[in-house]
Amino acid sequence: MNPTEPITNEALSSKMKDVIDVLAMQREKRNTLQKSITIDYTKANDNFTVSRFIFECGLKLDAHPLTIATAATLYHRFFKEAELQGYDCYLIGSTCLYLAGKVKDDPLKIRDVMNVSHNTLHRGSQPLELGDQYWSMRDAIVQAELLIMRMLKFQVMPDHPHKYMLHYLRSLQAWFGEEEWSKYPVSKTSMALLQDFHHSPAILDYPSNLIAIACINLSLQIYGVVVPLMDECDQQPWFNVFCKDLTRNKLWEIMEKIMAAYDDEPETRDN
Repeated sequence: MNPTEPITNEALSSKMKDVIDVLAMQREKRNTLQKSITIDYTKANDNFTVSRFIFECGLKLDAHPLTIATAATLYHRFFKEAELQGYDCYLIGSTCLYLAGKVKDDPLKIRDVMNVSHNTLHRGSQPLELGDQYWSMRDAIVQAELLIMRMLKFQVMPDHPHKYMLHYLRSLQAWFGEEEWSKYPVSKTSMALLQDFHHSPAILDYPSNLIAIACINLSLQIYGVVVPLMDECDQQPWFNVFCKDLTRNKLWEIMEKIMAAYDDEPETRDN
């Protein structure tokens, strides 16, 4: 579809059906696989895999979700300025996680980051002893932290979509009413989509408030929920209440980017 052309009612309905069909297919495919898939990170270093490494390490370190999202954002920003082949991407990923803990006031001990990163990268390995390998890795993280700070011009406080999403979800909750809103897990799904979108560098391509709206709208489409007193084909859809300049074309563009992030998952990647 030409992005400059307005979306017709038929095309909009077709897109909604495609969203549901794609997600249903992915869900069915996942059900045939193991619930937990162990990734050998030594065999891949693409953006999605390293982002997943950051998320796995962050969860093991019991880091706050916003800290993990910050780490992924810093990682994507770094490699937007640098060549992926020129650096150890897992070292950069581990360092971004360590730096994000400082940025979000969720301090992660450097030794914990080192041991978790090393064990995640080398499954079954023992914690690092205080020896040459330990001090070499520690020094590498410290130096990489300085490199990342300089590369990003010390601008390491990202404008997260999370705060916008919280505001929009609370407004929609009041709009729907407590009873109707509680019927659908729109909030949880929206947040899950947002966290998953951090696996893709495309998250840097759009304003944070638009990403938040796109995640919420995708959740509404998944569950077939229509905002009260609004119709999908209204001249002024619900999201224009929060962002009057947002068009349907731009919204669907972002939603398609969010869905495209799942194509890089090992569970859904075509062999």
